[in-house]
Amino acid sequence: AKMCRKRGRIVLVGVVGLNLRRADFYEKELTFQVSCSYGPGRYDPEYEKRGLDYPIGFVRWTEQRNFEAVLGLMATGKLDVLPLVSHRFDFDEALKAYDVVGQGGALGVVLNYTAGKTCSAAKQSRVVSTLPSSTWKDLPSVAFIGAGGFATRMLMPILAKQSIRRHTVVSNSGVSATHAARKFRFEQAASDVSSVLGDPNVDAVFIATPHNSHARLVCQSLEAGKHVFVEKPLTLTLEELTNVEQVCCSHRNCCLLTGFNRRFSPHSRQMAKWLQSVTGSRAMVITVNAGHVSNEHWVHDSRVGGGRIVGEGCHFIDLARYLVGAPIAESSIICLGGITGHACDCASMNLKFTDGSIATIHYLANGHKAFPKERVEIFAGGNVIQCDNFRVSKNLATGKSFKTRYQDKGHSEEILAFLNCVKHGGDWPISLDEQLEVSRVAIQLAQQV
Repeated sequence: AKMCRKRGRIVLVGVVGLNLRRADFYEKELTFQVSCSYGPGRYDPEYEKRGLDYPIGFVRWTEQRNFEAVLGLMATGKLDVLPLVSHRFDFDEALKAYDVVGQGGALGVVLNYTAGKTCSAAKQSRVVSTLPSSTWKDLPSVAFIGAGGFATRMLMPILAKQSIRRHTVVSNSGVSATHAARKFRFEQAASDVSSVLGDPNVDAVFIATPHNSHARLVCQSLEAGKHVFVEKPLTLTLEELTNVEQVCCSHRNCCLLTGFNRRFSPHSRQMAKWLQSVTGSRAMVITVNAGHVSNEHWVHDSRVGGGRIVGEGCHFIDLARYLVGAPIAESSIICLGGITGHACDCASMNLKFTDGSIATIHYLANGHKAFPKERVEIFAGGNVIQCDNFRVSKNLATGKSFKTRYQDKGHSEEILAFLNCVKHGGDWPISLDEQLEVSRVAIQLAQQV
């Protein structure tokens, strides 16, 4: 503040302790500003991920232009960084560099890549072996594309218990893939999807990537002759759905299963069994106490997550389709008014089926966690069937009940059904027509909002 001219500006770059005296700023009418790392555009997904640049007439120094300017100054020698270099190491000795940094004796460290050796090898090596492959050579083999939270917390632990060859895990960086491969005993980790799709030893792939990549990866995998398990949603748009349908029809020998797990729950199977002897149409109410999700969450982005109806509501459309057992003839949606956030957070979806049955799905984010997160109620032929949280199901007309020790939403059963299809062929766990129908209805409902 003492160095600055009157009405000048002081910019804080980085993280430092602040000990400001008001008088210094008051007497000179100084401006104090904290700088965002790299400059305008940082942390803005529209700028960083989608490349929507700021007009130079309004924002002169964006993140990209800052980098370009600095690199340009370095290239012309106007910005001399050599005095900042205190240590140099070959890339193979990078651990020594970290030791020096950790001891606090380094200012700037340069890692030298040996031309034609380390650098080229790093570019070529996109697959890392984590386990000998001889153990499961005679079994069908599977690969994972995506190593995020759902894949590692839910899908891979189930798969690890099955008699199947666990071949490769793929992730963008390869780091999470390597960790998952070692933990769940896959043979390889990779950062390139083509290394899996082009490998004749891989029979099936599990796709557990962000929603906006599902359709593309499904088509690529089917065209490569792989069986495909894809987490919901199958696609985000009707155009993508048409593409998937065309590819499926051209590759009928490859099984496709969308992760509509709830129809595989033992509770859903028990409710369907109770309904077998019931005649007439059915009325169903499915209440989903979904809970609030931050407005900034990626699931709300129609281009990435597709919104909550497409991204999660499809589960319950499929469950209703399964329990009724007839195609959906009509669908509509009503959103709750007078709330902040996204309209799809609180909505009522109404389905009418070709057999006269109806279903109402209340998908709500404004409830309380004390209420069951998922409740299914079916009224049919003098019967009322109720399921709470896929843990307790009751047939109130007969007094019969069905309980499981833990909540069981059917994840294990759906994976077993998929693997059985991979091993032995036969009918798909969910017909292609039903997968397309449910996906189409979910997208159309979201479009009505």
